[in-house]
Amino acid sequence: MIIKSYPKSELALMYFPDSEPHVATNHLTKWIKGNPSLVEALRSCHQSRHAKFYSAQAVRFIIEHLGEP
Repeated sequence: MIIKSYPKSELALMYFPDSEPHVATNHLTKWIKGNPSLVEALRSCHQSRHAKFYSAQAVRFIIEHLGEP
């Protein structure tokens, strides 16, 4: 997987390819919220929960904590 900035829905669809974009985004958000160390890592790179995109660093942290989609 290429580590780069992704729209939240695009990254979520990589993890949940059979879902609608908003449903996939909701599922990925629940996974993230359920992983306190990932939440802290995202805070450390100043990733806003309201942002429409995940930064490349945020994507790296998500993959480190959840595995590749």
